[in-house]
Amino acid sequence: MKTIDLNSDLGESLGAWKMGDDAAMLDIVSSANVACGYHAGDPAGILATLEAARRRGVTVGAHVAYPDLLGFGRRNMDIASADLTAGVIYQIGALQGLARAAGLAVRYVKPHGALYNTIAHDKRQAMAVIAAIRAIDTSLTLVVLAGSPLAAWAADAGLRTMAEAFADRAYTPQGTLLSRREPGAVLHDPGLVARRMLRLAEEGVIEAVDGSLAPVVADSICVHGDSPDAVAMARAVRDTLQQAGVAVRAFA
Repeated sequence: MKTIDLNSDLGESLGAWKMGDDAAMLDIVSSANVACGYHAGDPAGILATLEAARRRGVTVGAHVAYPDLLGFGRRNMDIASADLTAGVIYQIGALQGLARAAGLAVRYVKPHGALYNTIAHDKRQAMAVIAAIRAIDTSLTLVVLAGSPLAAWAADAGLRTMAEAFADRAYTPQGTLLSRREPGAVLHDPGLVARRMLRLAEEGVIEAVDGSLAPVVADSICVHGDSPDAVAMARAVRDTLQQAGVAVRAFA
């Protein structure tokens, strides 16, 4: 039986500002990328998300980011390597402490937003993040954008990696994500998203914005938790995969 992971970005509420529906998403996904306080999330909310993940048997990872609460971690930053490494260590360590209190362990690292996109191709910043993971816990898997150079850089440094595709994002013919600044970059139709992800799982391709088929080989699918359609899309993806005989199972 084919298997694939389904993940979402959770724990992103901050004080009175509520983001997403963690409870509903945790009933659907197999892995949860939990905010670490740099782009979103507060300690009490993060702890509550971790506790809910433990009760549902969902695997958790550290969703590390640039220090960018105002921009939700989606603004590019030119950060010195030493500062970036220390910041990632800090975030992973904080989440590990909260996870221990919640009765579970952090199994992987998935960078968020602008940091995720930057280190997919920027070797200097990528090596700073890799150095942070190696310094704090070499058993952690690094989630990488499918087809990006980051996978090879991390593997050469001795880290395990997991290639990821995005259910709710449009792709270019080259198999890269269409910039969020472009019209149609974010998808909202649950049925369309589910059909695209089934084709990814079965054929290793995603229909690009020009109608061509872009090769994308991935073992994990992400549905962004901050989308207003997140729960419906995640449920449609899971149901469609399972009905086609593809098991949804955590990779870590």
